[in-house]
Amino acid sequence: MAEIVRMPKLSDTMTEGVIAEWHKNIGDAVESGDLLAEIETDKATMEFEAFEEGVLLHIGVEKGGAAPVDSVLAILGEEGEDISSLLEELKNEKPEEAKESEAPAKVAPSTPKPTPAPKVEAPKPAPVATQTQATTYPPASSVADGRLKISPLAKKLAEERGINPAFLSGSGESGRIIKRDIDNYNGSGNSFVGVESFRDEPVSQMRKVIASRLGESKFTAPHFYLTVSIDMDNAIEARKSINAMIAPQKVSFNDMVIKAVATALKEHPAVNAAWYGDFIRTNEHVHIGVAVAVPDGLLVPVVRFADGKSLTQIGAEVKDYAQKAKAKKLQPEDWQGNTFTISNLGMFGIEEFTAIINSPDAAILAVGGISQVPVVKNGEIVPGNVMKVTLSCDHRVIDGAVGSAFLNTFKNYMENPVLLLGKQNI
Repeated sequence: MAEIVRMPKLSDTMTEGVIAEWHKNIGDAVESGDLLAEIETDKATMEFEAFEEGVLLHIGVEKGGAAPVDSVLAILGEEGEDISSLLEELKNEKPEEAKESEAPAKVAPSTPKPTPAPKVEAPKPAPVATQTQATTYPPASSVADGRLKISPLAKKLAEERGINPAFLSGSGESGRIIKRDIDNYNGSGNSFVGVESFRDEPVSQMRKVIASRLGESKFTAPHFYLTVSIDMDNAIEARKSINAMIAPQKVSFNDMVIKAVATALKEHPAVNAAWYGDFIRTNEHVHIGVAVAVPDGLLVPVVRFADGKSLTQIGAEVKDYAQKAKAKKLQPEDWQGNTFTISNLGMFGIEEFTAIINSPDAAILAVGGISQVPVVKNGEIVPGNVMKVTLSCDHRVIDGAVGSAFLNTFKNYMENPVLLLGKQNI
């Protein structure tokens, strides 16, 4: 009997998937556990195994095609089995009638239903994946008061020869287009003075989810922002000494930021919290989400129990996550469960910025780069190294005094890194 294989829900935010690759063709025998296809979700490209055995009789979504969760991915059955009547039934199937996916998939624990982001109408993109459209403007010398200057004879010849006179510059009096200009036109377009162009590209699964989640967060969570400047002189010297004499592998400033944030969160659990509509969850464990830029957008893998890990452990974990993210090899358990998020753009030359909260978290820390600036120390102006960080807070969970206390604790750890650097923390 034919078995329907449906598009699985491979992440908590997945609404549709794209078939990156089929590993079986129609007519191939399929065993339970065989790799059937690779599915691109909003966060990663994941391998999808068959949970039934049989012959692949039908492929519902071709390579490169997108389909919503629970739509028909394939049909397995006996060799030579007639599935025409089943295909006819499926053709008339309404979305709400679709059965639950027959292939169980890992799904994050349910959270309150988000308020949908406002719908924004936009121009429909070109039907092809990428298209460039150009609009050419005529030379100013041939235009007066918004009218093209052209003689009647030249206009008639242009119509006969299929020439757009807007592409010509006139050689007649005051730039008027005359017969000679039509006769000499070679179609090279040398008379163009400017071109408007654009390119329409389909929105990727990842970008769709980023738009939905961040739009929901920005427009439903009342954000407020707290910024502090941190004297990084001691952190710079500490890092230099650690990397030269102690650490088994190089420690980055980002590793120090993660460790300092995690330690500060243990002292200020009200910031290590989340908004769930009917209740506020205060987390006793510290899982730090670290924003990683990838070609299609942004992923946030999670360093779990970061407060209990050493700087080198944190560094190795973040580096491994970054490599997996860029190769689209992250698994759902890698990006789920964060209690706080850090977004660091310092390495891109950004001095200061604000970040949108990664809901349901109650806060996110935006970290800028280290800048050499004049500072006042002991009553004198001297060269200094300053890093600015901005805490975005959800005012439904965190008040100004609570956020400020957390930031000052974090600042103290960064300015006095010896407080973080017990032997077990290196």
